[in-house]
Amino acid sequence: MAYVNSQRAAGFNVTDWAGEVLAKWNAARERRAIYLRTLEELSSMSDRDLADIDLSRANIADVAREAAYGK
Repeated sequence: MAYVNSQRAAGFNVTDWAGEVLAKWNAARERRAIYLRTLEELSSMSDRDLADIDLSRANIADVAREAAYGK
């Protein structure tokens, strides 16, 4: 005589999990694109233009990071 014992994890669905992982990956990719675009635009500005907006070259990466990821 054969016995079958099956167990299933409650509340776990591979499709939902994969969808969440994909959504998180897309959000991270979008934030990275914002960071790179902001960094590129600010880096291309002249020192005078940066001074007009009260920004130094040393702070460009910080401003781009805040624009993409928040404080």
